[in-house]
Parts: sequence; C-alpha cells; structure tokens
Amino acid sequence: MIIAASTSCVPGEPLADIFDRLADMEYTSAELVIGEQGSLQPSQIAENHEAIVQLRRSSRRILPIGIYFDVEPEAPNYVEHFTAACRLAKDCKIAVITVHAAALGMPFNEEIERLQELVKIGVYYGVVVGVATEGGRITETQETVGSLCKYVKGLGITLDPSHYIYNLSKPRDYEAILPHVCHVRLRDTTQKHFQTRVGQGIVDFGRLIALLTNVEYQRVLCVDLAVLSDVDQFGELRKMRLLLESSL
Repeated sequence: MIIAASTSCVPGEPLADIFDRLADMEYTSAELVIGEQGSLQPSQIAENHEAIVQLRRSSRRILPIGIYFDVEPEAPNYVEHFTAACRLAKDCKIAVITVHAAALGMPFNEEIERLQELVKIGVYYGVVVGVATEGGRITETQETVGSLCKYVKGLGITLDPSHYIYNLSKPRDYEAILPHVCHVRLRDTTQKHFQTRVGQGIVDFGRLIALLTNVEYQRVLCVDLAVLSDVDQFGELRKMRLLLESSL
C-alpha cells in the first residue's frame, strides 16, 4: 500500500509549495483536491491543465496519485468540470478520482443514473471513479453503497472510516464493501469529534490495514488532516505517516 497525503492538509499555498511541504515530511505521494476550498478551483482546471501536468512531470519528490473532486453533485457545470478533472487525471497518470454521493433524499434510481454517467466518462479517460462513504449521503451505510456498486458497473468506493464512527451511537461496519474499495482517506476520530489528534481517537488503523490486506488492496492510504487550533499540523502529519508505516 502507498501512504499519501491530501493537498488539503496544507491549505492556502500554491500547489508546488504544498508538494515541497509534504516531501519535507517524507511523503512521496499526494492526493490533489479540486474544489472551492481545495488546492485547485473547479473552474480553473482547464485553463491550468498544462501547468499542472508540467508540475507533475517535473516534480521529483511527490507523485500525484489521486484526485478528490470536492464538488457538490448539484453544482453548476458539474459534468463539465468533472470531465476536465478526468482529463487531468489521464495526463497526470492518476488512476482514481473520488466524488461525493448525493445527499440523503435523492431518489436512488436518479443517483444510479448520475453515477453511471460519471463512470462512463471515467472509463473514457482511463480513470476509476470512487464514490466516497460519507454521513448524510446515500453512502452513509455499507448496504446502500454496496447497492450502488451492484447497479453501477465499474464504480469503486473511496472508504473514509471516520464517517462510520463520528456522531453515531455505535460505529458502523464496513467489511462487506472492502472488495470494492479503490481509495482510502484517513484521520483519527471519535464518536464526538470527527478529527482528533493522532492517537487520541478510536480508529484501529492496524485492523483496517489487515482487513484491506485480506482483500488484496494494494492502492493508496491517504492522510486527510484538517488544521486544528493550537495543534502542530506538520507534527501531526509526520505522526500519522509513521503510524501507518508501522502498521504495514
């Protein structure tokens, strides 16, 4: 498995500087976040396409290995921006792009049709589309996300265990969907706090990695840490990397 960090871990800096920061903490791979609060704006993907591709080719320290398309499904020009992101992924040799599922309340058949369209675009550009597991969305239980994979041929799952712990009386199981996982995003979490300092949560990273190993998962474990008040962000990123490395 490959340990990577999300570019959102270093907010407010140019992409080249983010790469350098992550490399200084001995990460070798990064997930590019595209969104209004991400490292890349959705409306800027096309116009900055060549510059980003050149940055990927010239960067000797960090390899982009995934895209997190942090755009709401109902956003204007969604399919246009998603297509531009898939084209960027193809030219940067990125294999997986993660998308949000629709919010709870969306008719299930409509969400199937929407995801089928996205997977079709992904296939055209040679990119696997992974739908993120998130609370408050159709993917908030393993049963519904498993059904999506059943009806949307080629759809993968981006597993985020925090959403199966936070704000729940009891953590939810997700073992049944592990064979469909194409990307993993990680932080430490409790039932009261979506993100804690590394080691203060209840995420069993060793067990998770063992379960992924059992289904022959060989892709990315992506560290996704928001900046917490009065916490050394770069120290947390180093601790998380070391914790994951010790579990492999």
